[in-house]
Amino acid sequence: MSTSTLERTARTRRSRTRSRTVNARPALALSTLKPHQYDLRPACASLICPDCKTWVPITGLQTHTPKVVPHDTGLANKDASVRCRLGSNRLVKVDITARKWAERLEDGHAETGHRRKTTVLRKPKTAPAPAVSQIAARKQAPTDDEHGDGRPMWLLREMKWASTASAVRDADTRRAQLPDGEAPLGAPPVPLKTLHPGRRAS
Repeated sequence: MSTSTLERTARTRRSRTRSRTVNARPALALSTLKPHQYDLRPACASLICPDCKTWVPITGLQTHTPKVVPHDTGLANKDASVRCRLGSNRLVKVDITARKWAERLEDGHAETGHRRKTTVLRKPKTAPAPAVSQIAARKQAPTDDEHGDGRPMWLLREMKWASTASAVRDADTRRAQLPDGEAPLGAPPVPLKTLHPGRRAS
C-alpha cells in the first residue's frame, strides 16, 4: 500500500495563549502603526504583523504584558506551515487609547471618503495649419471638372479658355454696340475693333 503524506498548513491563531515565551526584540509600539493596521476593540484585538504582513491577535491586551500570539506567515489552514520567528510572542506597547484610535480611524475614512476621482478633460485635437506651399497647391489642384488625365494644368486651362473665347468675344461686341441715346454725353466712341498697340520706337 502506498502512503501519502499530507502537507501541513498554517495553524489557526488563538486569541489567548498560555505561553510564557517572550520575543527578545523590543516591544512594538502601536503609535508607530497606521490606524488601519491594528484593531483595539476588546472582542477582536489584533494587528498586522510588520514582519509577515498577516493579521495576528494580541493576547493579554488588558494586562501589563500584551504580546503578539505565535503565528505562521500564511493564511490559516490555507498556506504552508511556516512559523513567523521574528514576530511571534513579541511584546506590544499599547501607547494609544481605544478612543484616540477610533478618532484617527474615522478621520482617515473622512479624508479618503471625500476624495473623488479627477476627471481628465482632454482638449480636442485641432488639425495643424497648412503651410503656404500646401495652400498654393490646393488652389492649383484641378477641380471636379478639371480632372487631370496626365496633361499639365496650363494645357487644360488653355483648352478651357479656347472653348469659351468665341462666346466672350461675342458678349464684348454686343456690350460695345449700344443703341442711340444710350451712350453717355461727351464720352468717346467705343472702338469695335481690337486694338493692338505697337511697340514704342526708342
